[in-house]
Amino acid sequence: MKNKILIIVLILFFVTPPLLKAQKVTNIQDLFSALKKHPQTKGDALAFEKAKTGKQLAYSALFPKITAFGTYDNTSVPTGLIPLPPNDLMPLVNNQSIPQPFSEEIYRVGISISMPVFIKSIYTMVSKAKYMQQSAKAKKHINLLQYEAIIVSSNANLQYIKALTEALESKKQSLLKTKEIIALKVKNGRASGSSLLIISNGVNQVEATKNEIAINRGKIIETIETLTGIRVENPVDMLEINKSIDTSAMEALEPLKQKVFADKLNYRAEKEKLLPSILLRGNYNHSFANAYNNDIAIDENYTTFGLVVSMPLFNKSQYTQIKKSKIIYKSTQNEFSRLELSLKSQVNQLENSLKLLYKSERLYQQNVKEKENILHIAKVSYQLNRISIEDYLKYEDDLVLEKSKLYKAQAEKWQTLMKLAVIYGNNIENLVK
Repeated sequence: MKNKILIIVLILFFVTPPLLKAQKVTNIQDLFSALKKHPQTKGDALAFEKAKTGKQLAYSALFPKITAFGTYDNTSVPTGLIPLPPNDLMPLVNNQSIPQPFSEEIYRVGISISMPVFIKSIYTMVSKAKYMQQSAKAKKHINLLQYEAIIVSSNANLQYIKALTEALESKKQSLLKTKEIIALKVKNGRASGSSLLIISNGVNQVEATKNEIAINRGKIIETIETLTGIRVENPVDMLEINKSIDTSAMEALEPLKQKVFADKLNYRAEKEKLLPSILLRGNYNHSFANAYNNDIAIDENYTTFGLVVSMPLFNKSQYTQIKKSKIIYKSTQNEFSRLELSLKSQVNQLENSLKLLYKSERLYQQNVKEKENILHIAKVSYQLNRISIEDYLKYEDDLVLEKSKLYKAQAEKWQTLMKLAVIYGNNIENLVK
């Protein structure tokens, strides 16, 4: 009984995880939904939240800072609890029974407040934070499109591999049927034994090609699983529902474009730190001690408010910071220009390729039909000894080659369409279902 229980536990341990991991995927939208819940995408969402926090942090510099404090001072000579005007001091000197607000041990509690009235760099940093948030938002959107494009392209490659594998299997079955005919001919002395070796070699080559394809198939499945957490064993059906790409703007440039604006404002803010700044400062102070003249407990309240104007006359580190921020701004600006030129070049090439791929797909479809008819004729001709075994195998190869070209063109069409969708920031879920 214990052995049976142990066997059941082991079965549940080793079998259940794969069952839990396997998820039913019926269409490409299921993979898109899984992508949005995956840590890969959540990381971009957290980066956007971080940028939002940066904006809030910039705004917070405009709010007042309020601090509570408490101090204990022990001095070598009696010190005033509060500043005392001379007219208030004279009566205290004449009448020693009145405790004078001086002591060698003073306790203080209070509240201090400071608030920027005008610091130009703060307002510039707030504007910079807005652009950084927009850059993070745009990057989140583009990254999601890139992940979706990878999923679509990978699924297209799986479709290509599946179709090519089926074509190779069809060729294999055709060769095996022909092999049976050749075997009878060899047995009856109507064909040489070398013909049987040639056809067997053709079957082995098909199997070797299928093994190579299977290796690539595993890599593609791993790519999809990395992005979605779902392991698909077979490609899902995809349908192109919208062939037109909105080319009004290259949204792939948007994250870097917004960062250029942000870095420019950062450069300006660093320079503005050399301008005069105005601060409002206030202080409430409640002091208590024993008067030094008669040791009577006393306490006093003292409040100050004022404006502070400050301006750096020499700040070497700030000059260096200005230079550094300028270099960062120029570098980002140069990176944007480089990326813009690169994308424009890619767009021209991709748009031309897409038109050609649509034409090639139609041509290859027609060619496959013609190659199938030619192969049928060649098979009959070989059986009638009108062509050699080598010529017959050539027609088998031609059909598989033409099918591979068709499937490859279909996969490249999807990949090209996805690249354009990412560059122009089109919603991929509106292009494919």
